[in-house]
Amino acid sequence: MASTSTIQPRCSLHHATSSRRPKPCRARVAVAAAATVSAAATAVATAAAERACAPAASVARASTGRTASVASMWRQVQGSHDWDGLLQPLHPVVRDEVARYGELVGACYKVLDMDPSSARHMCCKYGKESVLEEAGVAGAGYEVTRYIYATPDVAGPPSTSGRSSWVGYVAVSTDEMTRRLGRRDVLVSLRGTVTQAEWAANLMSALEPARLDARGAHPDVKVESGFLNIYTSSAESAGGMGSCRDQLLREVSRLVTSLSRDHPREDMSVTLAGHSMGSALATLLGYDLAELGLNREASGRRVPVTVFSFGGPRVGNAAFKDRCDELGVKVLRVANVRDPVTMLPGALLNEGTRGLLAAWGGDRYTHVGVELALDFLRLRDPGSVHDLGTYVSSIKTETCGKEPNAAADGRGGVLAKAVEFVEGQRAAASAWKEAALQMGGLVQTLGLI
Repeated sequence: MASTSTIQPRCSLHHATSSRRPKPCRARVAVAAAATVSAAATAVATAAAERACAPAASVARASTGRTASVASMWRQVQGSHDWDGLLQPLHPVVRDEVARYGELVGACYKVLDMDPSSARHMCCKYGKESVLEEAGVAGAGYEVTRYIYATPDVAGPPSTSGRSSWVGYVAVSTDEMTRRLGRRDVLVSLRGTVTQAEWAANLMSALEPARLDARGAHPDVKVESGFLNIYTSSAESAGGMGSCRDQLLREVSRLVTSLSRDHPREDMSVTLAGHSMGSALATLLGYDLAELGLNREASGRRVPVTVFSFGGPRVGNAAFKDRCDELGVKVLRVANVRDPVTMLPGALLNEGTRGLLAAWGGDRYTHVGVELALDFLRLRDPGSVHDLGTYVSSIKTETCGKEPNAAADGRGGVLAKAVEFVEGQRAAASAWKEAALQMGGLVQTLGLI
């Protein structure tokens, strides 16, 4: 099993600097050298070159139809081999699928009612039947089966304390999408931090035993107390829906059982996608489902569980990471190298700590899974380093893992200027949150500091 501390895929735009990019075929070189010949001759030579180079590009061009490629390699896309050979360079099918799941998470933000005066404040604006269409992903090929709510158990303003907020949805692929994907996909999509109560919970960065396994056999498995709080807390006024965890486990296990009975010959996957705090909740859910054995069909066959994390923080300690590996939970962490949220919690003590700090011992926060590194920054909009929309657009244009290059930007010290800007906004504690809120997605998990 590959370690997250050593797997750091790097792929530049168009893969121009990738060390694994295949060398040009001689036929292509010949075509380039023959640029002065007649147009007809060049066309003939180009066609011959394409035929000659086809074997070298067979992996990246497994099929001219994207949907057929997904169906033929869906297990690899879901991480069956830890995405080995698919991230550097970034395989086009993986790229499209990761971007697709990012857009399905983005739908959560688009339909969340943020108007304090609304009767549906912090709830979804639309019903399950139309929510994806209203979010602009009408052709997503999924049917929403349940909405998910969370109620952090933290002190806060009377107007928000103990109040449940909509954090995402559970959906299942339609028959048509199932044929395109090569399997029935049960999807959980979860947003990042928005409410004051969620912010307060994110500040609870101490590690504590997860205690999610029924037998209590793994007391060494620890996770961030704030994420665990959001995941497991419920409110008396929540109408009996239970905690975020209760809702998710009931619905996912129900779908896995019922779909496997109704479609016994179909393959199935459980995909958990989230941004920021939602990534942490998705990772906890993946561990929880596998630990309790709820990812098994009626026949007993195990259903693969995959987490697609966008701008996600660390969730637990090394024992948590090891247990996820043992259970076969696959996690692809899509992380902007300039996004501070992906470095938290455990900015000082983590899986990469060396030297004197490492001698302190004790539990350290440890990332789970495999990292797909992106590299993007807008000087005039520092908050974009954590914005989900920018994550998705960067994946689509393959701005993956490029080394920071201030000189190329023409202004020099871009990252330093951005950090200086952010630090300036944090000078006054009372003004910091308001300034951070204006920075968009970045602030959705900065409370983890």
